[in-house]
Amino acid sequence: MERKISSRLLHEGRHFSFLQDEVELPSGRRTKRDIVRHPGAVAIVPILPDRRIVLVRQYRYAAGRSLLEIPAGTLEIGEDLQKCAGRELREETGYEAEEMEHLLSCYMAPGYSSEVIHYYAASGLRDVGDDQEPDEDIRTEIFTLDHIVSMIRENIIEDAKTIIGIQAILAIEF
Repeated sequence: MERKISSRLLHEGRHFSFLQDEVELPSGRRTKRDIVRHPGAVAIVPILPDRRIVLVRQYRYAAGRSLLEIPAGTLEIGEDLQKCAGRELREETGYEAEEMEHLLSCYMAPGYSSEVIHYYAASGLRDVGDDQEPDEDIRTEIFTLDHIVSMIRENIIEDAKTIIGIQAILAIEF
């Protein structure tokens, strides 16, 4: 196990912070670790009554293009996971869910980030109109699960959280 010796805040962002920690390794050697401290996030697989899946398309600046994804968002400090999932689903897709089933939680990049994404399957959807954040431009697109799996195989869907969310749905009796 590594022991933290010191921590230096490099930058405080809107949703996360960048730190550089000095750690002592089990061998006694010291080294530095660059860390993204993140409050966590939720990702939702919205399932319509006819079993089609609602995805969102949005421009991702870091990727330099629009990506097709499951809806997701960052947790507010102290926010309940399921409430966050409901909020993000409504904001990004305009749907509210009658049922939210927790699928899994996982680290996305544990080599440098503390972010854990909590995945939910949302069902019993009803359209209530979206409520996007002012800095978001999101469009919904609806696909069959088979079509989404084909798009993953063809590398059309490149977003890791979406691939994990769809794999989680495939792993349960759908």
